[in-house]
Amino acid sequence: MTSVSSNIVFDDIFNISAIDKEGKKFDRVSRMYAHSKNYDMALTLDYNIELFPLEENQNFALALASSLARGPPTTNPDANEDEDKDRDVWRPDGKGRRGLEEDYDYVMYGKIYKFDGGDSDSVTAYISFGGLLMSMTGSFRHMTNIVLGDSIYVLLRK
Repeated sequence: MTSVSSNIVFDDIFNISAIDKEGKKFDRVSRMYAHSKNYDMALTLDYNIELFPLEENQNFALALASSLARGPPTTNPDANEDEDKDRDVWRPDGKGRRGLEEDYDYVMYGKIYKFDGGDSDSVTAYISFGGLLMSMTGSFRHMTNIVLGDSIYVLLRK
């Protein structure tokens, strides 16, 4: 995993084992099933196939980040509004600093809405990206920075 001084709370390489194994339900959305190489995590993720086409047995990098800003999270209550505007990473007018999104091919923003405890070591985190869903199951040790109720970005790269 990444260091504490980063906004990335989880990252790993995944291999796609299946796509739409229960059948295709939407024209532009598929559900992928994948398994991570380093942390033995199981992933299910809905994604837009027009923006990010994937195939079975393909590898991709996945990261979960609390912010798109590079570097450590800032928690300075004395910062003024001008500094806050400079911290805007993504803006529709193209101004602002470039962040983590520059290093990835596909980014979604969502909310961690549920945790399920499995056996003594395994947990499942559920995240919604405006209707596109993700679940990730594995050892709780690798998901300690994923907090219920937090907003989060998922970043994907081939």
